[in-house]
Amino acid sequence: MNEIQVLEHLNSKLAERVKELVESMAGGGVADFPAYRELCGVIRGLQTAQLELGDLVRILKANHD
Repeated sequence: MNEIQVLEHLNSKLAERVKELVESMAGGGVADFPAYRELCGVIRGLQTAQLELGDLVRILKANHD
């Protein structure tokens, strides 16, 4: 597995986790507003990491060719 594949796999895992958290939130899995805010922050952080990984993959692919 090369570095691009590793990063793409990690990005996929982050997307799965975001989906799980969003589904939990939509299903009433948040007890109160502070927990909701925290969950929103976690989701935002994971999505930011996904964007950064996506950018890195694009750069690596461009440099690889």
